[in-house]
Amino acid sequence: MNIDIIGDIHGCFAEFKQLTEKMGYTWETGVPVHPSGRILGFVGDLTDRGPNSLQVIEVVHELVINQNIARYAPGNHCNKLYRYFSGNKVQISHGLETTVAEYESLNSRDQKKIRKKFMDLYERSPLYQIMDEGRLIIAHAGIRSDYIGQYSSKVKTFVLYGDINGSKHPDGSPVRKDWAKSYKGESWIVYGHTPVPEARQVNHTYNIDTGCVFGGKLTAVRYPEMDLQEVPSTMPYIAEKFRTSFD
Repeated sequence: MNIDIIGDIHGCFAEFKQLTEKMGYTWETGVPVHPSGRILGFVGDLTDRGPNSLQVIEVVHELVINQNIARYAPGNHCNKLYRYFSGNKVQISHGLETTVAEYESLNSRDQKKIRKKFMDLYERSPLYQIMDEGRLIIAHAGIRSDYIGQYSSKVKTFVLYGDINGSKHPDGSPVRKDWAKSYKGESWIVYGHTPVPEARQVNHTYNIDTGCVFGGKLTAVRYPEMDLQEVPSTMPYIAEKFRTSFD
């Protein structure tokens, strides 16, 4: 099992392409393919906020669904876009407005095609990926040891949003407990969701959301080597979007 897991892309297609090329993937067929058979993994939040969300959907759908040479676990932004495409009433805010603007600029035929591709990708992917006989888990916001193998609504909330209890910071953002500090499992948990200035390894966990869409970096961790690859963002840097304290 040789897999390169990429953090939250959020529509930053140029950085996604650059990072895969840096890791030896070629785009001759229009999607990244590795000559030695390595595959890509995605921690979710493919879309929203960045400039090219629909392009990211196209490529990830092709890799995961049509060619079966990548693995994807959805994030909370993916869940919200799925609900939007399903016709549910969702607030078009917190980044969804950029994806919706891209979508609404298409003709109705192309809208149907991209909507079907994304819904297909979402419906055919598990809430989190258990790989390499349980030695590797890809989960958007992480997962507790005792939740692995479970799929209740409580587990879904944890995987999509992290360890939250409903309380909020003064700025309105949710208070998220640092579940990684108390993680004692042997499986590697690779996740994103909370932007950090540098990829953060705690126990057998790796947060690889380095805030590309907020001007940080796009980061991948290569498994089983557990070494990092990254490329700088082309987006403006927004310091307050990064979490630097975990006390």
